[in-house]
Amino acid sequence: MSQLSHKVIYEQPLNERVRTFLRLELLFQEIRHHLGGTSAFDTRAAISNLLDIMSIFGRSDIKTEVMKELDRHAAKLENLSENPEVDSIQLNGLLEEMEGLIDELHALGGPVGHHLKTNEFLTSIQQRSSIPGGTCDFDLPAYHFWLQQPPEDRIRDLISWLESFDVIGRSIRLVLRLTRGSTLFRPHVASGGFYQQSLDPNVPCQMVRVAVPAGSPWFAEISGGRHRFTVRFLSQPTADERAAQTSDDVAFDLACCIL
Repeated sequence: MSQLSHKVIYEQPLNERVRTFLRLELLFQEIRHHLGGTSAFDTRAAISNLLDIMSIFGRSDIKTEVMKELDRHAAKLENLSENPEVDSIQLNGLLEEMEGLIDELHALGGPVGHHLKTNEFLTSIQQRSSIPGGTCDFDLPAYHFWLQQPPEDRIRDLISWLESFDVIGRSIRLVLRLTRGSTLFRPHVASGGFYQQSLDPNVPCQMVRVAVPAGSPWFAEISGGRHRFTVRFLSQPTADERAAQTSDDVAFDLACCIL
């Protein structure tokens, strides 16, 4: 979910690649936010984000997935070069940006972030992080000592650890920007709070985006796959009550990102 101007946007990825990219996008956004803080708790939050990023990269070959997606987007954009209605300057700029990112990714030696797996300091924190409250000072005195260092020293270390993920982060931001921008929002109505749409499996939709006015009494719950997706609008009177689908007709904006 994200908020844009006076709209709140709910997003649902329809394949595993985009799902992973969205999760990494969130983690990169969070860690950039926490790097702006100077307290030990800001640093703890940034470390938690870093460990989550490392965990995702440890489970799959993200570099290869990103390169495949950049190649796919580049091929799609090159097909537009002969269209006279396309802004050739903007198109060429995007293609140059993609080529530069692909070259940077090729230049990365070995798995991204692999050297951090042998960092005993980070490994010790990661091992204790699976225990609720397991990173107390008595559990990890070395971590406690490091958290007492000047903020500029802690931030310098964090930036150093994040450097190997930089090109991946920039690539994911570009891919998601192109995916989101591939389709304009169009108005729809969910009868009785429910909407369903079929999809052409031969033209795969990457992501479904639903926009509702900020301050709306409903939130969107989206589910789907290759063949169809559904949107349910639910209301939650208080945080302690179970959300329920509204019986009202709900006007909303929809974008099926096919690129």
